[in-house]
Amino acid sequence: MIRIVDNREGNEMNMPNKQQLLRDPEIQPTDEIIADGLGEAYKTYVRFVQELERYSITLMDWRYYNDGKAWLSKGEYKWTTSRGTNKTKPIFWLSIWSGLFKVSFFFGFDIREELLLLPISQNAKESIKNAKPMGKTMKTLPIVFEISHEAQLNDVYLLSEVRKTRVR
Repeated sequence: MIRIVDNREGNEMNMPNKQQLLRDPEIQPTDEIIADGLGEAYKTYVRFVQELERYSITLMDWRYYNDGKAWLSKGEYKWTTSRGTNKTKPIFWLSIWSGLFKVSFFFGFDIREELLLLPISQNAKESIKNAKPMGKTMKTLPIVFEISHEAQLNDVYLLSEVRKTRVR
């Protein structure tokens, strides 16, 4: 069982059999396949994708990654510098699970305290506090949101804005 936090009420609940979907490299994700896998959370997913435009974030096309054996998408921030150079910065990774979708951020480990000062939910702060750093030389802080309800999206949008301004 996986621990899921229901941010609508701040309650934790056990959700058995949550497994990552979109694992077949031969079957490219479509809206129908994603809707079928997400179930009731599909409405939240659609809202999430629509709202990204407000934050100047675009979702890249779904791509199959052999290392994780799954289709993933990436939220990217694109801008043009004052000299006319087009730049792209990855903001988060997106994966589809049964009944929910995950939005994964990777921040430099040194930003943990700064993130804890943000006006985010207590559940998000707990996730940040409990996140185990990855890497040996350049420590990275993985922060993963399991989204099934719209109320959970505010933390994702806020961290997206922070990620846009950070070097790593």
